[in-house]
Amino acid sequence: MIQVIKGDITKIEVEAIVNAANTSLLGGGGVDGAIHRMGGKSILEECQKIRSKQGGCKVGEAVITTAGKLPAKFVIHTVGPVWNKGGNNEEHLLYSAYSNCLKLAILNNITSISFPNISTGIYKFPKEKAAKIAIKAITDFVEINHNAIKRIIFVCFDDENYTIYSNLLNIEK
Repeated sequence: MIQVIKGDITKIEVEAIVNAANTSLLGGGGVDGAIHRMGGKSILEECQKIRSKQGGCKVGEAVITTAGKLPAKFVIHTVGPVWNKGGNNEEHLLYSAYSNCLKLAILNNITSISFPNISTGIYKFPKEKAAKIAIKAITDFVEINHNAIKRIIFVCFDDENYTIYSNLLNIEK
């Protein structure tokens, strides 16, 4: 049910991919920029509608749009916290980001989802700490919701995250 792969999240064939977005929802660097570039303008247009309605997306929250030209049906945009030495409730906010993505997935009858390593790039969340929080959020969710989501994939862009997730989940590389 839970997999770890090293690769490009924009190429993964699942019903929903998670975007590590910023609060503006207007695209940015890293995963966010790649998803907007590869998915095309329909993602940005839906993000702009969400912004008009609710003013963006708060840290720890999630919203859903079409996936445009991506192989997925949906993009779930979530905003992870910027790491500030743990002084601003970052661990709880990161846990909430993962949990809220999974809740949106269930509300939209999504049974397969892929996650990037949220907040570990320019937001500087320590990678191992972030991985433990991500895995805890997902295992807690699966424990309560059993088989609602059949396939959950952590898509690691770099070797370091891939090794961390593989080790924490006891998956052979």
